[in-house]
Amino acid sequence: MPVSPSSSVQAARKAVAERLREIRHDAGLSGADLAASAGWYKSKVSRLENAVTPPSDADIRAWCAACGAEDRAPDLIASSRSADSMHVEWWRLQRTGLARLQASKVPLYERTRTFRVYCSNVVPGLLQTDGYARALLGSISAFRRLPNDVDEAVAARMDRSRVIREGDHRFALLVEEGVLRHRIGGPEVMAGQLGYLLSVMALPSVSLGVIPFTADRRMWGLETFSLFDEEQASVELLTARVTVTAPSEVGQYLRAFSKFSKLAVYGAGARACITAAIDALE
Repeated sequence: MPVSPSSSVQAARKAVAERLREIRHDAGLSGADLAASAGWYKSKVSRLENAVTPPSDADIRAWCAACGAEDRAPDLIASSRSADSMHVEWWRLQRTGLARLQASKVPLYERTRTFRVYCSNVVPGLLQTDGYARALLGSISAFRRLPNDVDEAVAARMDRSRVIREGDHRFALLVEEGVLRHRIGGPEVMAGQLGYLLSVMALPSVSLGVIPFTADRRMWGLETFSLFDEEQASVELLTARVTVTAPSEVGQYLRAFSKFSKLAVYGAGARACITAAIDALE
């Protein structure tokens, strides 16, 4: 059973907290000594050492200064910022709109050789049509009350999706059958999107599987996640994007993907699911 994607974040924060504790111990200071030197309440030292409160850059500098270890502050600050970047709220990523976020992923997409994507709610971004992406990104923009740059965001998503047809990439994509039935943008948009899925299945670099409603579930549905090679997993929550890089946790997402892939149908079976969804639009 995969653990919460936030556990990578907590593990990284605990690692920073443990390094702070080691620096204090090496300096021969008690918690009370350090608090007095930094001008803090003693409880703040405890919160920082137990990863209850993430340290600010200023906290780390003050801690290292009190311990006579100023030279260790830059590395600790970098580690702390890395931990914070693993779990980023959507409002932080999208506060200026959606287009910049779409474009920011291009380098990751270009260097990834093998993509594994599991979607339980919407068509994978790599396979979205202009109309479907416009309807989906428009609803996201409205829900999160973002600046309206949907046109630019759609253009960036379409440009990013060129990796499907360019370069030495392989794509293993799995969708729950419900994704084919969720009407994003209305019947006409959905008909175009489902038709595009049928055509993209013919690409030699693409493997598209559909997990039927009738599958004997030996793996429960999860939140949408993407695996970039075997190095990183990106998990989409309602409120945040979580980046998982700990090998043990990436391994669990790989294992979950493998189990999902055994539930899916491919080729004629997948086409039958998509065609049935098209017929249901009439």
